[in-house]
Amino acid sequence: MPFQIDRLRFGPAGIPNSAKKRNVIEGIKRVKELGLDAMELEFVRGVRMSEEKAREAGKVARELDVVLTAHAPYYVNLASPEEEKRKRSIEYIVQSAKVLHAAGGWSVVFHPGWYMKKAPSVVYKRIRDALAEVVERVKELGLDVWIRPETMELKSKFGSLDEVIKLSQEFDIVLPCVDFAHLRYREGWNSKEEFRAVLEKLEKELGRFALDNMHIHVSGIKLDKHGTHLNLEESDMRWKELLEVLKEFNVKGVLISESPNLEEDAVMMKKYWYQLSIFTPAG
Repeated sequence: MPFQIDRLRFGPAGIPNSAKKRNVIEGIKRVKELGLDAMELEFVRGVRMSEEKAREAGKVARELDVVLTAHAPYYVNLASPEEEKRKRSIEYIVQSAKVLHAAGGWSVVFHPGWYMKKAPSVVYKRIRDALAEVVERVKELGLDVWIRPETMELKSKFGSLDEVIKLSQEFDIVLPCVDFAHLRYREGWNSKEEFRAVLEKLEKELGRFALDNMHIHVSGIKLDKHGTHLNLEESDMRWKELLEVLKEFNVKGVLISESPNLEEDAVMMKKYWYQLSIFTPAG
């Protein structure tokens, strides 16, 4: 079972833009300099980090108290009707988990797949069966990381909140990655009441444990046909209200900024979280 996180930690999706050198170790050091305490390894174009390099990065992360997560390649489609593509998708997730485990990391997030005009129930079964293979491989290899299907923005993609919760109920090392920008786009949820409803549903369906081990993505989002990411202050995302609700529920885990400015929004959110911590009694 992956390790327990002590608080809600904040970090960027990838190496900070302000890092002097574009490598993971320098990225981790820059994260620490900024007062952040998490970083997502972006394997979105492929897993190009060796396990040896991952171990080196993990040593630095442990020394600096930075929790590492990872984002599996965008090419994943566990719903593909083509066996070769499905197998490759499984391998992408397992490889991401292997490298993250070598780095002493915590949680691997992936985009589950596309409906491709198939019935949601058919796609769910396909994805569940493929995920069962992922889970089996991860356990066989002794990889202590969470496997996280992400809530997705487009309605043509598998990944409603209900769907990722249902998958999480089927496997003990699977929990959702809740992308609040994607839920803003997909469902229109952008109010304190709706953020609260998300957390209430998670707690009801998966238990308090899910709120103590959350993997969260936050950014602004443009309501165009692609769901383009925006910086928080350039969007209508009610991020302060979101953080207030996360504080209300005493959420723990990792919150990753996927805004284009990466670390700037992560720092802004952590500062606001700290303000809330001063004025709100601990739950």
